[in-house]
Amino acid sequence: MSSTWGEKIRISIFGGSHTRAIGVNIEGLPAGEPICWEQVLGQMARRAPGQDPTATTRKEADTPQVLCGLLDGVTTGAPLCAIIENTNQRSKDYSSLRVLPRPGHADYTAYVKYGNHHDVRGGGHFSGRLTAPLVFAGAIARQLLQRRGILVASHVASIGEAQDQPFDPVSIPPQLLERLAGEYFPVIDAAAKERMRQVVEAARLDCDSVGGVVECAVTGLPVGAGEPMFGGAENRIASLCFGIPAMKGIEFGAGFDAARRRGSQNNDPFYYDAQGQVKTRTNHAGGILGGITNGMPLVFRAAFKPTPSIAQEQDTVNLETGQNATLSIHGRHDPCIVPRAAAAVEAAACVAVLELLAESGLL
Repeated sequence: MSSTWGEKIRISIFGGSHTRAIGVNIEGLPAGEPICWEQVLGQMARRAPGQDPTATTRKEADTPQVLCGLLDGVTTGAPLCAIIENTNQRSKDYSSLRVLPRPGHADYTAYVKYGNHHDVRGGGHFSGRLTAPLVFAGAIARQLLQRRGILVASHVASIGEAQDQPFDPVSIPPQLLERLAGEYFPVIDAAAKERMRQVVEAARLDCDSVGGVVECAVTGLPVGAGEPMFGGAENRIASLCFGIPAMKGIEFGAGFDAARRRGSQNNDPFYYDAQGQVKTRTNHAGGILGGITNGMPLVFRAAFKPTPSIAQEQDTVNLETGQNATLSIHGRHDPCIVPRAAAAVEAAACVAVLELLAESGLL
């Protein structure tokens, strides 16, 4: 299984949902960077399970234990390794899934690829639980970015048909980003959260689940981060975001809507601002041109499918008997992962942007 990402800033995530611990090893961090532990714990709390009815009832403290790479609160330049103990497993809930694969989950493909030797408990290495070490890595990267004037935040853009108002892609106030980056279930319009909660609750009462979209923004980026072709800003961010389980799509700027426009409608006109900086009057490009950041806010949206583990009876197969079968999932699962996924999307963006800066000599 490949769980390593990056070249200059390299992260390796290990463990499984029901192993003794999960964790991450981060290589390439500059030495001498102060890390505020309170801020790290704040980001971990945003992703932690069991916070409200939209999430799983599994309770985990998600307090990281740093093994190396941090001394007296400052990075040493050596690999930074941290573990997060799993303390609230119920592995018996998954005993049948070795032969009865869940529709929409990786049970079947893992069964074939790994010869039935994979860890099915809680989804094993395929579990959303593995986003906890990603959020830790993102919390470290976020502080390095903040020190360089770069802010990263997201909001739940939609759950089902319930929508929040979008970011203004041209001008995103830092106060808004700072607020969103500190919230569980972040939204721009407070009224949208209640509409979304109602959608999630309706799905939960139907023993079902629901998906949604997270919109993420990065401001303060210099012009020139990224490369054309395969080393572009979109490439780096997308590849890491697709490591988040259940994410099924990503779009930057106007995204797929650009396909319905003419060039005159989609092009972003340039102008000099009062400080003599080149800006664009619109931002359909999402802050990226030719794979390279252009100094405007970098804006993208990540789409998440509904949680596949639902209590409704579903058709499946019995891999042991070779017969068709039915399956009803028991255990503790999120009726909607999107509110918790926001922290993971931000974390992926933080790590990817740090990698872009390092690759471009801008770190």
